[in-house]
Amino acid sequence: MAYRTIIFDFDGTLANTLEESRRIFNQLGAEYGLREVTAEELPTLRHLSIKQLISHLGIPKRKVPAIIARGTSMMRGNIVRLPLIEGMAEVLPVLRSRCHSFGVLTSNASTNVDLFLRANGVRGHFNFISSTSKLTGKAKHLKAIRKTFSLKSEEMLYVGDEIRDVKASQKAEIPVAAVTWGFNSPEVLAAEKPDHLLTHATELLDLAPGA
Repeated sequence: MAYRTIIFDFDGTLANTLEESRRIFNQLGAEYGLREVTAEELPTLRHLSIKQLISHLGIPKRKVPAIIARGTSMMRGNIVRLPLIEGMAEVLPVLRSRCHSFGVLTSNASTNVDLFLRANGVRGHFNFISSTSKLTGKAKHLKAIRKTFSLKSEEMLYVGDEIRDVKASQKAEIPVAAVTWGFNSPEVLAAEKPDHLLTHATELLDLAPGA
């Protein structure tokens, strides 16, 4: 393996935003007439794809864009107080020294990501932050990044925590590492056959060995 560019998803992959996302969803849910999501329910929800999750929670498809936009805006108020995923602070500098470039591709807002990375002292490791407002629009962005950096597919790696991250990478024909510390469960991620399945941030170092 010779991954020159590693691109990270944000929520659940770099940032521990799960509980904050649940809090925001419940706050918005009261306004949109949606039921509350309890902490005890999260293990069950981890087995669902994004489409299954939307259906399970009874969210009308026409309301999804508005809920995402408002939720993203609300997260900005607390983003600097959210933690990095365990081990990332130590792993990122070492991993970055072994790669040509680092980036973030997320459905969160670029401003949120920038604020979070700066608050956690790791913004300088990243060359770019790319955002897509579409929940299933990452494949197109991955292809654009490949073209921008004049990379071969096998030189790129996308790191994400959801089924949709794996599917987007496969659609873009780019290697993908699925991480089990985020939203989707190890079982459903493994079923999607990612190139790599990681259980701790330190395992990222095995994907870009030092000289």
